[in-house]
Amino acid sequence: MNLMGEPAFVGRHCGSNEYEVTREVVDFYADALDDHSDLYQKVAPPLLHHSECYAFVGQWYLKNLFGNLHAQQDWDLFTPIPVGSRIRTRSTIIERYHKRGRDYVVNETDVTDAETGQLLVRGRTYQSFLPPKEEQGDGYVVDGGTARRKEPRPPFPTATGPDLAPVTKTIDKRRCWMFSGPGRNYHTDKEQAEKLGFPNIVVQGMMTTCFVAEVMQDAFGMGFVQGGKMSLKLTNVVWVDETLTAYAKVRERVKEGVQVRVHCDVWVEKEDGTRVLIGAASALE
Repeated sequence: MNLMGEPAFVGRHCGSNEYEVTREVVDFYADALDDHSDLYQKVAPPLLHHSECYAFVGQWYLKNLFGNLHAQQDWDLFTPIPVGSRIRTRSTIIERYHKRGRDYVVNETDVTDAETGQLLVRGRTYQSFLPPKEEQGDGYVVDGGTARRKEPRPPFPTATGPDLAPVTKTIDKRRCWMFSGPGRNYHTDKEQAEKLGFPNIVVQGMMTTCFVAEVMQDAFGMGFVQGGKMSLKLTNVVWVDETLTAYAKVRERVKEGVQVRVHCDVWVEKEDGTRVLIGAASALE
Protein backbone atom coordinates (compact mmCIF):
# COMPACT_ATOMS: atom_id res chain seq x y z
CA MET A 1 0.00 0.00 0.00
CA ASN A 2 1.39 3.41 -0.99
CA LEU A 3 0.70 5.92 1.79
CA MET A 4 3.36 8.52 0.87
CA GLY A 5 5.03 8.09 4.22
CA GLU A 6 1.95 8.49 6.42
CA PRO A 7 2.14 6.94 8.88
CA ALA A 8 5.92 6.70 8.74
CA PHE A 9 6.75 4.63 11.80
CA VAL A 10 9.98 3.10 13.06
CA GLY A 11 10.25 -0.50 11.92
CA ARG A 12 8.17 -0.12 8.78
CA HIS A 13 9.42 -2.31 5.92
CA CYS A 14 9.33 -0.09 2.84
CA GLY A 15 10.18 -2.62 0.14
CA SER A 16 12.87 -4.61 -1.62
CA ASN A 17 14.20 -5.17 -5.13
CA GLU A 18 16.58 -7.53 -6.90
CA TYR A 19 19.11 -6.46 -9.55
CA GLU A 20 21.83 -7.90 -11.74
CA VAL A 21 25.13 -6.01 -11.51
CA THR A 22 25.93 -5.84 -15.22
CA ARG A 23 28.90 -4.32 -16.96
CA GLU A 24 26.53 -1.81 -18.58
CA VAL A 25 25.21 -0.62 -15.21
CA VAL A 26 28.74 -0.20 -13.85
CA ASP A 27 29.88 1.71 -16.96
CA PHE A 28 26.83 3.98 -16.74
CA TYR A 29 27.74 4.89 -13.15
CA ALA A 30 31.36 5.54 -14.17
CA ASP A 31 30.25 7.86 -16.99
CA ALA A 32 27.67 9.68 -14.85
CA LEU A 33 30.20 10.39 -12.09
CA ASP A 34 33.28 10.63 -14.33
CA ASP A 35 34.81 8.04 -12.01
CA HIS A 36 36.74 5.50 -14.05
CA SER A 37 38.56 3.51 -11.38
CA ASP A 38 40.55 0.46 -12.48
CA LEU A 39 38.79 -1.42 -9.66
CA TYR A 40 35.58 -1.40 -11.68
CA GLN A 41 36.98 -4.06 -14.01
CA LYS A 42 36.25 -6.62 -11.28
CA VAL A 43 34.05 -5.01 -8.65
CA ALA A 44 31.22 -2.51 -8.87
CA PRO A 45 31.36 0.95 -7.30
CA PRO A 46 30.32 0.47 -3.67
CA LEU A 47 27.68 3.20 -4.05
CA LEU A 48 26.34 1.77 -7.31
CA HIS A 49 22.83 1.68 -5.82
CA HIS A 50 23.23 5.04 -4.10
CA SER A 51 19.58 6.01 -4.56
CA GLU A 52 17.85 2.71 -3.88
CA CYS A 53 16.09 4.20 -0.83
CA TYR A 54 14.23 6.52 -3.20
CA ALA A 55 12.70 3.56 -5.00
CA PHE A 56 10.37 3.39 -1.98
CA VAL A 57 9.59 7.08 -1.32
CA GLY A 58 5.87 6.31 -1.23
CA GLN A 59 6.50 4.16 1.82
CA TRP A 60 8.62 6.48 3.98
CA TYR A 61 8.37 10.09 2.73
CA LEU A 62 6.01 12.40 4.59
CA LYS A 63 3.07 13.94 2.73
CA ASN A 64 4.42 17.49 2.55
CA LEU A 65 7.11 17.37 -0.14
CA PHE A 66 7.38 21.16 -0.40
CA GLY A 67 10.90 22.10 0.68
CA ASN A 68 12.05 18.59 1.64
CA LEU A 69 15.84 18.19 1.87
CA HIS A 70 18.40 15.43 2.24
CA ALA A 71 20.10 16.24 5.56
CA GLN A 72 22.60 13.46 6.26
CA GLN A 73 23.91 10.28 4.68
CA ASP A 74 25.82 7.44 6.35
CA TRP A 75 27.49 4.57 4.48
CA ASP A 76 29.00 1.31 5.72
CA LEU A 77 30.85 -0.78 3.13
CA PHE A 78 31.23 -4.42 4.13
CA THR A 79 31.96 -6.56 1.07
CA PRO A 80 32.85 -5.79 -2.57
CA ILE A 81 30.04 -6.18 -5.12
CA PRO A 82 31.31 -8.42 -7.95
CA VAL A 83 30.44 -7.43 -11.50
CA GLY A 84 28.02 -10.05 -12.81
CA SER A 85 26.49 -10.86 -9.42
CA ARG A 86 22.86 -10.46 -8.33
CA ILE A 87 21.99 -8.29 -5.35
CA ARG A 88 18.87 -7.79 -3.26
CA THR A 89 17.89 -4.63 -1.39
CA ARG A 90 15.81 -4.08 1.74
CA SER A 91 14.49 -0.70 2.94
CA THR A 92 13.33 0.02 6.53
CA ILE A 93 12.40 3.10 8.57
CA ILE A 94 14.72 3.08 11.61
CA GLU A 95 14.13 6.52 13.16
CA ARG A 96 11.77 9.50 13.14
CA TYR A 97 12.14 12.78 15.09
CA HIS A 98 11.53 16.56 15.10
CA LYS A 99 14.42 19.05 15.19
CA ARG A 100 14.68 22.81 14.54
CA GLY A 101 11.27 23.12 12.96
CA ARG A 102 11.60 20.13 10.65
CA ASP A 103 10.45 16.52 10.73
CA TYR A 104 13.09 13.88 10.03
CA VAL A 105 12.69 10.32 8.81
CA VAL A 106 15.68 7.97 8.64
CA ASN A 107 15.62 5.17 6.09
CA GLU A 108 18.10 2.28 6.27
CA THR A 109 18.68 0.42 3.00
CA ASP A 110 20.73 -2.77 2.92
CA VAL A 111 22.29 -4.27 -0.20
CA THR A 112 22.88 -8.01 0.10
CA ASP A 113 24.09 -10.83 -2.11
CA ALA A 114 20.93 -12.34 -3.61
CA GLU A 115 22.23 -15.91 -3.33
CA THR A 116 24.09 -15.97 -0.01
CA GLY A 117 22.35 -13.15 1.86
CA GLN A 118 25.72 -11.64 2.76
CA LEU A 119 25.52 -7.95 3.68
CA LEU A 120 27.42 -5.85 1.15
CA VAL A 121 26.53 -2.19 1.75
CA ARG A 122 24.33 -0.33 4.21
CA GLY A 123 23.10 3.22 3.73
CA ARG A 124 21.19 5.45 6.15
CA THR A 125 19.35 8.41 4.62
CA TYR A 126 18.16 11.28 6.83
CA GLN A 127 15.41 13.22 5.00
CA SER A 128 13.93 16.40 6.48
CA PHE A 129 10.43 17.77 5.83
CA LEU A 130 8.66 21.01 6.64
CA PRO A 131 5.60 20.54 8.87
CA PRO A 132 2.38 20.55 6.79
CA LYS A 133 0.54 23.86 6.35
CA GLU A 134 -2.83 24.66 4.86
CA GLU A 135 -1.13 26.90 2.29
CA GLN A 136 2.52 27.00 1.32
CA GLY A 137 2.44 30.61 0.19
CA ASP A 138 4.58 32.24 -2.47
CA GLY A 139 8.35 32.31 -2.80
CA TYR A 140 11.07 29.74 -2.43
CA VAL A 141 11.99 27.65 0.59
CA VAL A 142 15.65 28.25 -0.19
CA ASP A 143 17.44 30.08 -3.00
CA GLY A 144 20.95 31.31 -3.68
CA GLY A 145 20.65 34.17 -1.19
CA THR A 146 19.16 32.26 1.71
CA ALA A 147 21.60 29.42 1.18
CA ARG A 148 24.50 31.86 1.68
CA ARG A 149 22.98 33.30 4.88
CA LYS A 150 23.38 30.15 6.94
CA GLU A 151 24.66 30.45 10.50
CA PRO A 152 28.47 30.28 10.85
CA ARG A 153 29.67 26.78 11.69
CA PRO A 154 32.57 25.70 13.90
CA PRO A 155 35.96 25.49 12.17
CA PHE A 156 36.30 22.48 9.89
CA PRO A 157 38.38 20.46 9.25
CA THR A 158 40.26 20.15 12.51
CA ALA A 159 42.37 17.21 11.32
CA THR A 160 46.06 18.04 11.00
CA GLY A 161 47.34 15.07 8.97
CA PRO A 162 48.18 14.90 5.27
CA ASP A 163 45.69 15.81 2.56
CA LEU A 164 44.34 13.19 0.18
CA ALA A 165 44.13 14.03 -3.51
CA PRO A 166 40.92 16.03 -4.14
CA VAL A 167 38.48 15.55 -7.02
CA THR A 168 36.70 18.37 -8.88
CA LYS A 169 33.43 17.98 -10.79
CA THR A 170 31.12 20.31 -12.73
CA ILE A 171 27.50 19.21 -12.46
CA ASP A 172 25.62 20.00 -15.66
CA LYS A 173 22.09 18.93 -16.65
CA ARG A 174 23.36 15.80 -18.37
CA ARG A 175 25.05 14.60 -15.18
CA CYS A 176 21.91 15.40 -13.17
CA TRP A 177 19.81 13.34 -15.57
CA MET A 178 22.23 10.39 -15.57
CA PHE A 179 22.41 10.39 -11.77
CA SER A 180 18.81 11.21 -10.85
CA GLY A 181 16.78 10.39 -13.98
CA PRO A 182 15.35 9.29 -16.23
CA GLY A 183 12.13 10.81 -14.88
CA ARG A 184 11.39 14.52 -14.46
CA ASN A 185 11.90 15.53 -10.83
CA TYR A 186 13.42 18.40 -8.90
CA HIS A 187 16.90 16.92 -9.43
CA THR A 188 16.53 16.88 -13.23
CA ASP A 189 13.97 19.53 -14.20
CA LYS A 190 13.66 23.24 -13.29
CA GLU A 191 9.86 23.27 -13.49
CA GLN A 192 9.59 20.36 -11.07
CA ALA A 193 12.07 22.09 -8.73
CA GLU A 194 9.94 25.22 -8.65
CA LYS A 195 6.89 23.18 -7.64
CA LEU A 196 8.75 22.08 -4.52
CA GLY A 197 10.00 25.56 -3.59
CA PHE A 198 13.37 25.81 -5.34
CA PRO A 199 14.34 28.27 -8.13
CA ASN A 200 16.46 25.82 -10.11
CA ILE A 201 17.43 22.17 -10.37
CA VAL A 202 18.67 20.91 -7.00
CA VAL A 203 21.61 18.53 -7.35
CA GLN A 204 20.82 15.30 -5.53
CA GLY A 205 22.69 15.08 -2.23
CA MET A 206 23.75 11.50 -2.92
CA MET A 207 26.01 12.79 -5.69
CA THR A 208 28.30 14.65 -3.30
CA THR A 209 28.59 11.53 -1.15
CA CYS A 210 29.78 9.68 -4.25
CA PHE A 211 32.45 12.34 -4.80
CA VAL A 212 33.76 11.77 -1.27
CA ALA A 213 33.71 8.02 -1.89
CA GLU A 214 35.85 8.56 -4.99
CA VAL A 215 38.45 10.50 -2.98
CA MET A 216 38.63 7.74 -0.37
CA GLN A 217 38.68 4.95 -2.95
CA ASP A 218 41.44 6.62 -4.95
CA ALA A 219 43.55 6.84 -1.79
CA PHE A 220 42.86 3.44 -0.19
CA GLY A 221 41.55 1.18 -2.97
CA MET A 222 40.07 -2.07 -1.67
CA GLY A 223 40.72 -0.86 1.88
CA PHE A 224 37.80 1.49 1.35
CA VAL A 225 35.61 -0.80 -0.77
CA GLN A 226 35.77 -3.47 1.95
CA GLY A 227 35.51 -1.84 5.36
CA GLY A 228 35.04 1.81 4.47
CA LYS A 229 32.71 4.10 6.43
CA MET A 230 31.26 7.57 5.90
CA SER A 231 29.00 9.81 7.98
CA LEU A 232 28.20 12.96 6.02
CA LYS A 233 26.08 16.03 6.77
CA LEU A 234 24.68 17.91 3.79
CA THR A 235 25.05 21.55 4.81
CA ASN A 236 24.02 23.58 1.77
CA VAL A 237 22.13 23.30 -1.50
CA VAL A 238 23.98 22.55 -4.74
CA TRP A 239 22.46 23.94 -7.96
CA VAL A 240 22.89 22.67 -11.49
CA ASP A 241 25.99 23.95 -13.36
CA GLU A 242 27.98 24.52 -10.18
CA THR A 243 31.52 23.16 -9.76
CA LEU A 244 32.44 21.26 -6.62
CA THR A 245 35.67 19.93 -5.14
CA ALA A 246 35.74 17.06 -2.64
CA TYR A 247 38.56 17.04 -0.06
CA ALA A 248 39.84 14.74 2.67
CA LYS A 249 42.45 15.21 5.40
CA VAL A 250 43.81 12.47 7.64
CA ARG A 251 42.83 12.82 11.31
CA GLU A 252 44.39 9.71 12.84
CA ARG A 253 45.41 6.12 12.29
CA VAL A 254 44.06 3.54 14.75
CA LYS A 255 45.03 -0.13 14.97
CA GLU A 256 42.07 -2.40 14.12
CA GLY A 257 42.96 -6.08 14.47
CA VAL A 258 45.85 -6.79 12.14
CA GLN A 259 45.02 -3.70 10.07
CA VAL A 260 44.98 0.05 10.62
CA ARG A 261 41.90 2.24 10.18
CA VAL A 262 42.62 5.68 8.77
CA HIS A 263 40.10 8.30 9.94
CA CYS A 264 39.66 11.41 7.81
CA ASP A 265 37.80 14.70 7.90
CA VAL A 266 36.01 15.09 4.55
CA TRP A 267 34.21 18.01 2.95
CA VAL A 268 32.92 19.32 -0.38
CA GLU A 269 33.11 22.98 -1.44
CA LYS A 270 31.75 25.21 -4.18
CA GLU A 271 34.14 27.46 -6.09
CA ASP A 272 33.36 30.36 -3.72
CA GLY A 273 34.31 28.27 -0.70
CA THR A 274 30.75 27.45 0.41
CA ARG A 275 30.74 24.10 2.19
CA VAL A 276 27.96 21.81 0.98
CA LEU A 277 29.05 18.68 2.86
CA ILE A 278 31.15 17.97 5.94
CA GLY A 279 31.77 14.76 7.79
CA ALA A 280 34.01 11.84 8.55
CA ALA A 281 35.21 8.90 6.50
CA SER A 282 37.54 6.01 7.16
CA ALA A 283 39.24 3.14 5.38
CA LEU A 284 41.57 0.27 6.17
CA GLU A 285 45.21 0.00 5.19
